[in-house]
Amino acid sequence: MHELSIACELVRVAEQAARAERAYKVTAVFLRLGALAGVVRESLEFAWDLATEGSLLAGSQLVVEPVALAARCETCERIVQPESPPILRCPHCGNYTPELLAGRELQLRALDIERAPVDAATAPASTPR
Repeated sequence: MHELSIACELVRVAEQAARAERAYKVTAVFLRLGALAGVVRESLEFAWDLATEGSLLAGSQLVVEPVALAARCETCERIVQPESPPILRCPHCGNYTPELLAGRELQLRALDIERAPVDAATAPASTPR
């Protein structure tokens, strides 16, 4: 199940981004997942709790936004949603649609984080105007 290694890499990237924002906890991770990304959504969701264990993301929710397959038909010049591979044909004219526009995404889109409160003793002093 390669979804576990994908989940672990998502956790690594998300945790790095969260730490850069001085977060102490990540409550949700928003992911765009294309139909041709080669990832089984259910397996990724199953692996999520294991991958997040002991990290800032422990207990976080993985919110997956599915991205449908989209291609441009060179013959009829339409943006279409062909049937899934191995046959990528335009549903209007029947010709092959080799130019994929969407459907391969595996994109970390956003994080919901909780930041640590700013300590008044270490916060920069405001400058009077």
